[in-house]
Amino acid sequence: MSLPQHVHTLVVGAGFAGMGLTARILRSRPEADVLIIERGHDVGGTWRDNTYPGCACDVPTSLYSFSFAPSADWSHTFARQPEIYRYLKKVAADTGISSRVVTDCELEGANWDDTKALWHVRTSRGSLTADVVVAATGALSTPSIPDMPGIDTFGGTTFHSATWNHDHDLTGERVAVIGTGASAVQFVPEIAPHAKHVTVFQRTPAWVIPRLDRVLSDPEKRLYRRIPMAQKVVRGSVYSFREALGGVLAHATGLLPVFEMVAKAHLRRQIRDPELRKKLTPDFTIGCKRMLLSNDWLRTLDRPDVTLVDAGLAGITEDGVVDAVGGEHKVDTIIFATGFTPTEPPVAHALRGADGHTLAEHWKGSPHAYKGTTVAGFPNLFLMYGPNTNLGHSSIVYMLESQSAYIVDALDTMRDNGIAAFEVTEEAQRQYNTRIQSDLQSTVWNKGGCSSWYYDAEGRNSVQWPTFTFRFRSQLQHFDRENYVARRKTEKEAVA
Repeated sequence: MSLPQHVHTLVVGAGFAGMGLTARILRSRPEADVLIIERGHDVGGTWRDNTYPGCACDVPTSLYSFSFAPSADWSHTFARQPEIYRYLKKVAADTGISSRVVTDCELEGANWDDTKALWHVRTSRGSLTADVVVAATGALSTPSIPDMPGIDTFGGTTFHSATWNHDHDLTGERVAVIGTGASAVQFVPEIAPHAKHVTVFQRTPAWVIPRLDRVLSDPEKRLYRRIPMAQKVVRGSVYSFREALGGVLAHATGLLPVFEMVAKAHLRRQIRDPELRKKLTPDFTIGCKRMLLSNDWLRTLDRPDVTLVDAGLAGITEDGVVDAVGGEHKVDTIIFATGFTPTEPPVAHALRGADGHTLAEHWKGSPHAYKGTTVAGFPNLFLMYGPNTNLGHSSIVYMLESQSAYIVDALDTMRDNGIAAFEVTEEAQRQYNTRIQSDLQSTVWNKGGCSSWYYDAEGRNSVQWPTFTFRFRSQLQHFDRENYVARRKTEKEAVA
């Protein structure tokens, strides 16, 4: 599919965010002029790209799926990467999204033209203009690899968990894993039985609780197919439980010691060595960083052919790595499980607003937006999974569907009222972010005593949503035109 010269709504990214929005637009107006550009070869976003061994969702799949596209085909309560990818491809085909996607098309830049009230967009496959741009590139789409001294001298193989090198066989190799986050806890148990030795470098330990995963039985699947309401009830029950957990993390932090008891019991059951248990016990409140779900991570660290180094990493040599206390570890392969760049999204460097400055220049390392969706100075730009929309307890798909409703209402308002451009006011944005930061102060994410990727260059939590998700949905239920400056179409623009 080739690029048109102009499109009304250009969506950047074909993951859960871009697909969910486009599907909602097409349900409302099948003839809508909407196009998705995707830098990858297919839809799916992070679930297309992350193919490391053991990759799975850490939110129950009954909730981590589109509300408008339930599936009775999930194999487990926590779905694995291949079936989530298949699910997204099927949704794209079933909803007509597939015909609206241009793949292998990366956004290179987009400049707002205030005179013509449109965006000039440059991509790897050519240029076009758009009335509206939606940045649906995700917060966890660009891998972060630390700039380690000596990394260019290493003679072995290196790769990030998000770009797994499947052509490289780890059998019989000495492997260094840098990081102990959500990806590492999934792939280390998978590679440890095959590698000669795995050395895991931990900066800070994380709280780990059991993943209550199970295989979905055939009778359950038949029930969901025959009585779809049954699956909706399950989804509602999972949502309610997760909201209760969110309430504890945000409003009733005094109950968190109960969760710590569960995590400590899990640690005692799986780790025999008291010294190793000590290394794996965090000194911050549970929930300050996202709790990790695993039934085999801790047990794997107790294997004789797995070593945990809690001194951190100082540098890399030609044939190994050096820890912070000078210990040298000979390795053949280094795998970075070092996360992503949510507070420094690359797309922010590609978007230039009304004053000619990029979104990154406006943010100065500290992202902020109105309702996580619009930014003053950037007319007709919508963000999905924007600042302060991440969750520590529930499904981001719920948040994305809430944003989709808001954006579609904004598009309808533009069309029905002859509006050429909308821009949120500085004052509305300032007041909103002041409230968000105030609400965050009493949550475990701000007072739990940990350093996390939730904090930006200014030491501000610009990532987490501070309360119940139904409050976010309520705030985005309708487009609040009164908080925006509107520019009406000229007679010529209206005719066009």
